[in-house]
Amino acid sequence: MILNNLSSHLKFPQIDSLGIGLSVEDVLSGVILFTLVSLMVLEIRFGRGTRGNPRVRRSYRTNLCLFLFNDVLMSLLSVSSLLVLAESYAGDGLLADVGSPWLRCALGLILLDFVLYAWHWTSHRLPWLWLFHKVHHSDLSMNVTTGFRLHFVEVFLTVLVKAGFIVVSGASSAQVLASEALITLAVLFHHADISFRAERKLALVFIVPGLHRVHHSASRREHDRNYGALFSIWDKLFGTLAEAFPARLGLREVEDQGFLGALKFGFTYVYATRRPPLLQPMIAEAAYFRAEKRGFVPGFEMFDWLAAEREIAEREGAGSTH
Repeated sequence: MILNNLSSHLKFPQIDSLGIGLSVEDVLSGVILFTLVSLMVLEIRFGRGTRGNPRVRRSYRTNLCLFLFNDVLMSLLSVSSLLVLAESYAGDGLLADVGSPWLRCALGLILLDFVLYAWHWTSHRLPWLWLFHKVHHSDLSMNVTTGFRLHFVEVFLTVLVKAGFIVVSGASSAQVLASEALITLAVLFHHADISFRAERKLALVFIVPGLHRVHHSASRREHDRNYGALFSIWDKLFGTLAEAFPARLGLREVEDQGFLGALKFGFTYVYATRRPPLLQPMIAEAAYFRAEKRGFVPGFEMFDWLAAEREIAEREGAGSTH
């Protein structure tokens, strides 16, 4: 999605080795599409919980509809123009003094992956970001299309984060495009319902399906782990790496959702009627003390309640509705 939107505004050399003019975007989009289809075939045939599972078929439909909706919406909003505007900062940021273009590209990829790790971690910690990010976690299975299960508000905010990264780093359009392609391929890969012999060895450096499956656990203690997009080094460095086999995926007390249900879920912040009755007073009290600390300034009640819910869930050692 970002590849299509970004490259539509930029000029790249043509690839004419076959006598047919192909843009870099066409080549990268073709590689991504081929990877998506290949992983779908592999997980349908060999996946642990994919073959013949009606829940997974519904997941495919919902996730692909969200992808198409986000792609059209982002094109209409021209959010990618933020990235194009940031291109004017190329060569003026943190990477300005790196002479080798290959080293500059590698460092840019590493820096972007760290930014995405930090952004992902923040999306779990700040209630108003989790409000939208929980749509991604609402998939009751984990398959290659789960990487596309994103609420449009989160997509918009992520583009802003990436635009800020470009301004600070001074990455060029070509570097951004290459990084986007690699990270998109990584996201497809680590969401796929597959396993292989070398997975544990590969996990020493990269996020693999086995690691990311933990992140989609219904248990709060597990899904607040393994935030990496491409590299696993950030999770090791900051102590968020975990290895486990989740008993259940998705979010507790959340049912299968279609396309419209997922969009609505991004604006739904309380499942009070499904909470155990004994927890309601505890959540209300914690929310009250949070409001008291900020002087009862109006307009933040929803965020106080969200933060209180997650706090109580941590104390109870159980998965929350999120």
